[in-house]
Amino acid sequence: MQLRQFFCVGIAGTIYLIGIGTAKAQNDENISKIPITNISQISDIKRPHTNVKEWLAQQQAQIIQVTGVSLNQTSNGLEVILETTASDKLQTSLNSEGNILSVDIPNAQLRLASGDSFLSQKPVAGITEITVINQDSNTIRVTVIGETSLPKVELDDSENGLIFVVTPITTSAQQPQTPQTNQADSETPATQPSAQNDEPIELVVTGTRFEIPIQDTPQSIQVIPRQVLEDRGAVRLDEFTDNVSGVQRITGGDGLGSSGFIIRGFSDVYENLRNGFRSQGGFPRDLANIDRVEVLKGPAAALYGGGFQSGIVNILTKKPLDEPRYEVKATVGSYDFYRGELDLTGPLVENRSLLYRLNVAYQNQGSFRDFLNYKSFFVAPSLTWNISQRTSLSFDYEYFNTDYPDDETFRAEPEFLRISPKTYLGEPDLANENFTAHSLSLEFSHEFSDNWQYRLGFNTLWQDVFDEGATRSGRLQADRRTLNRQFTRRTNDLENLTLRNEILGKFNTGSVRHNLLFGVDYSRLEYAYTFSSAPIAPIDIFNPIYGARPTAALSLNSNEAYGDDTLGIYLQDIVEVLPSLKILAGVRFDNVNGFYENRETNTSINEVSDSKFSPRLGIVYQPGNTTTLYASWSNSFTPQIFGRNSNGEQFKPVTSEQYEVGIRQEFLDQRLSANLALFQITRQNVATTDPNSSDPFARIQTGEQRSRGVELDINGEILPGWKMILTYAYTDAQVTEDNRIPVGDRLPNVPYNSASLWTTYEIQSGNLQGLGAGLGIVYVGDRQGGLPNTITIPSYVRTDAALFYRRRQFEARLNFKNLFDTNYYDATDGTSINPQEPFTLIGSFSYRF
Repeated sequence: MQLRQFFCVGIAGTIYLIGIGTAKAQNDENISKIPITNISQISDIKRPHTNVKEWLAQQQAQIIQVTGVSLNQTSNGLEVILETTASDKLQTSLNSEGNILSVDIPNAQLRLASGDSFLSQKPVAGITEITVINQDSNTIRVTVIGETSLPKVELDDSENGLIFVVTPITTSAQQPQTPQTNQADSETPATQPSAQNDEPIELVVTGTRFEIPIQDTPQSIQVIPRQVLEDRGAVRLDEFTDNVSGVQRITGGDGLGSSGFIIRGFSDVYENLRNGFRSQGGFPRDLANIDRVEVLKGPAAALYGGGFQSGIVNILTKKPLDEPRYEVKATVGSYDFYRGELDLTGPLVENRSLLYRLNVAYQNQGSFRDFLNYKSFFVAPSLTWNISQRTSLSFDYEYFNTDYPDDETFRAEPEFLRISPKTYLGEPDLANENFTAHSLSLEFSHEFSDNWQYRLGFNTLWQDVFDEGATRSGRLQADRRTLNRQFTRRTNDLENLTLRNEILGKFNTGSVRHNLLFGVDYSRLEYAYTFSSAPIAPIDIFNPIYGARPTAALSLNSNEAYGDDTLGIYLQDIVEVLPSLKILAGVRFDNVNGFYENRETNTSINEVSDSKFSPRLGIVYQPGNTTTLYASWSNSFTPQIFGRNSNGEQFKPVTSEQYEVGIRQEFLDQRLSANLALFQITRQNVATTDPNSSDPFARIQTGEQRSRGVELDINGEILPGWKMILTYAYTDAQVTEDNRIPVGDRLPNVPYNSASLWTTYEIQSGNLQGLGAGLGIVYVGDRQGGLPNTITIPSYVRTDAALFYRRRQFEARLNFKNLFDTNYYDATDGTSINPQEPFTLIGSFSYRF
């Protein structure tokens, strides 16, 4: 009922806002019906054109001619000058895609002495190419291509003509922009400047829920754009973790990857964001429509509610473009890897108010492990309707289906490190798993003015899983080689709904500038599952022999469901006290009602109700244009649906609290950026054994865990064509209070030390322009495989390499992963270790037209 009420309120608000424009138009019509007493005579009426020649002459007179294009280098970049005597009459429409910025100028034409186009390659460091062409018979298009990210642009009107002040930005891995609904699929400007608006384009990150420059945020934020994923030859979403400090993937083996991550020592429990909406499940995700991945570190309850105890992974998808573009891509690789992708986008109507995008992918791959094969199909259509200059409505849908056997990860016991990584411990002809996911999003936005905006968002996600096969059951037997198994069959059905309403405003109180965000959201999660099992013969992990069959019929072990209904109200203000001093303050109130029930008997197992305030504070000081100092305090909570304490009372939410200080510094004329952060997160109310009870399963909430560390992220361009991402993290995550686990035990899958380097060089001119190479090194220190600490996962160093050749319309690439065939393992946050791929070769070719 609550969801229906909120949904109705949101839809009613949308209809009302659309109706504002209709009512205004009707009012204008009524005004036009007022009787006119001063009627012109026929002789006063201007005669129409009597022939085509006269009509063409007038049209030609209305088109502004640009007679020259010149470049003027500045200390921070360059100026692109369109020479005309009527620059004040030029209007601009700005679009972008990835690192490509384009500006359309209607009612204008190039009339250059050298022809009707202008081209300059590598005019300054950080800019690959500048072109000015006649897009059609009455439109000029200016295109600026940045080397690593979207350039900053300001517009200026002068006596010489219209000036584009271009500043290269080489820190795209940390400074993306919020996509506009009618703009590109990657970094796009927060505003669309014209000749009358000379405000610079500011770089923002979407996960903050407010369009502010990333350097004004008091927290560590890293962003991995799609181009980095493509440069590394990524075929799984979780590969982005190789380029972010302090983040480990919770891997489910090889194959299609996972969507679970450990951030600053604590697991996200397979819960992250997709375009700012919650997404659960821990199942694979396809890369076809992913534009970039944002990692916002630190507890995030002040904006997003319960969970997110140490950070957020926000996955941003591609959006429709307002010009036609079509791309096909084919990828082949080791272990029978085959993948095809299609990306289509453009306008559906002549005035470009209705835009579409369609991403399609099919993948079929084998595995370095025995008997494993994966197939997947993905399709994602999206639409954007620009109702007016200030009003837009967008629609996004995704369908993803995969077929793959359960890969049976290894147990976190020392003997599993001695068997071949290829070993499969299930039954090949009994393994079967199918996963289907649907996601639907609607987002409405209306700007009341330049400073006030309303946003409505609705998202629904539903997933279905069927899985059966021989799975491990318990630990190894006493001979330390025989693994007990059972034949299992499970079904999972997940449904998640979110409805969000937000008001964003900018205003002044005296000389102080405010950036206000107020929001109300409602969400419902329901996760239903069944689990059945039957006995099956164990297996020798050192000498597996297959062919076992269940020795009895399946029996139902559980038919249960759990979930929650959450209502949240949040307020945040970013106060600009001085141009160099900004303060962030926010608070959110959540009311959470959780349930855990037996669907077989239709009875409740547990119910909880929690209400919680989640405040957040931060301060940013910028003593210069290249330096940012910040400090912040934030917290989060996670309701406990399962179980009660020894006295039969519901568990309190697990809480986490973080203190963070950091510095951002730019070097080499802002071509290189570094972020250094120090943090401490304390997690409390962790359930542990009750020492005063004879029941070994009795629990009380006196446990505590703490993570503290240092993180460094450096990225940018060292020299023209030479780009780099460098990370390092020291993380000390351990148990500080517990009645069962020894104090000082390290949290699973969290190394003390980890580091990575990814660097590429691309030839900038000459006959070999576009030819490049990349080198990557990933170091992960030793980790613990579970709690208590009983097994140490060895450290490893992995080396990757790449060769590529790219021109304007096509790109060919070879990626060499694990170049020296290192034997290494990832771990989950609990009981499994997972062998990773040996040397792998991936080749791809894409063509855009």
